[in-house]
Amino acid sequence: MKKPSEIKPATGKLGVLLPGFGAVATTFVAGVEAIRRGIAEPIGSLTQLNTIRLGKRTDGRTPRIKDFVPLTELDDLVFGAWDPIPDDGYASAINAGVLQKEKHLDPIKDFLTSIKPMPAVFDTSYVKKLEGPNVKSGATKRDLAEQLREDIRRFKKENDCARLVMVWCGSTEIYVRPSAVHETIESFEKGMDENHKDIAPSQLYAYAAIMEGVPYANGAPNLSADFAALESLAKTKGVPICGKDFKTGQTLMKTILAPGFKTRMLGLSGWFSTNILGNRDGEVLDDPESFKSKEVSKLGVLENILQPEMYPQLYGNMYHKVRINYYPPRGDNKEGWDNIDIFGWMGYEMQIKVDFLCRDSILAAPIVLDLAIFLDLASRAGMSGIQEWLSFYFKSPQTAPGLYAEHDIFIQHWKLKNTLRWMMGEEMVTHLGVEYYD
Repeated sequence: MKKPSEIKPATGKLGVLLPGFGAVATTFVAGVEAIRRGIAEPIGSLTQLNTIRLGKRTDGRTPRIKDFVPLTELDDLVFGAWDPIPDDGYASAINAGVLQKEKHLDPIKDFLTSIKPMPAVFDTSYVKKLEGPNVKSGATKRDLAEQLREDIRRFKKENDCARLVMVWCGSTEIYVRPSAVHETIESFEKGMDENHKDIAPSQLYAYAAIMEGVPYANGAPNLSADFAALESLAKTKGVPICGKDFKTGQTLMKTILAPGFKTRMLGLSGWFSTNILGNRDGEVLDDPESFKSKEVSKLGVLENILQPEMYPQLYGNMYHKVRINYYPPRGDNKEGWDNIDIFGWMGYEMQIKVDFLCRDSILAAPIVLDLAIFLDLASRAGMSGIQEWLSFYFKSPQTAPGLYAEHDIFIQHWKLKNTLRWMMGEEMVTHLGVEYYD
């Protein structure tokens, strides 16, 4: 594949549109503003802090990514959102309880209160544990999608944005399998006209974004843009898409640890994972149908990394179980417990216990930032359709039909950086290293 002949400059404002304005979205928005005002650092963000090696190790060329590729500056980001709950950014962030009020919210209260969510496309049939009055009404799902398209156009004009991106930060919807309605854009649009039950709200956001030329990422595990009709539409419209389900807490640890076991050819007999979480996401996932979407996303990681069909003596009898329990006192500070049963030389058994007391939205916020900035880069470089190089950020990476997803976080990171090198006409890094010993 030829590298982009030209990457358009990142001039003008970039509007970041956020379906869902709860814990993750408000933590992201507040964090960007705090960084812009010099009261926080962009910790966790590759686009802001990570370096990239160019050429040989002996060349000493390791600029930061943001100094290597033409990325949008944080000062040029403008935020918009939709949510069924009408709270402005300050009130929503206070309710989420992620950030300290006195230290991080009150100093930017003026900014946060200025962001008020637009009425959302929302249906309790798809998210049963959440309600709110700030919702759109329409005779058909096509009507609702057209209202979203109008929102997008209006936001771009009113905020004088040169470009837009959309990152789904909403709740996990019930599990929906791709069906005939998702096969072609014609069947999908017909399904919208007929209010087909397999077309969930997040799919309407994805459709509206792609139709308006807006790159789209899905931060939740529900079926959103990862089906034939919208993948084809994104390619036709020249729009980058990627997803799904932000890789934050427990699954992040799995994609770090499992490659290590496989690299050393250590066996795995069982991996039991349970979580307690008390924020809005935990409440939504307390519904079995929403949990099914999350469970499918979480369970696929280990099998992909460990490849039991290739190593049956090591992973052929692996038992993998995932549980999520709603526990209100914990709020956004999720606790993930993992019991890992491994075995080594001559089959002798060992155990690893992991207790990750993580902050879900703190881990997710820099992912939203990086996806917004990298999707905009891809768009300006003329890259359309599925952006597999952004798999690094997802539990369920989106890939071409028939292609298995790569879940090893270290391979994903390597792929991301090599894509940036390719975009800028630099040599790929293979880590072969024989040239140093010739």
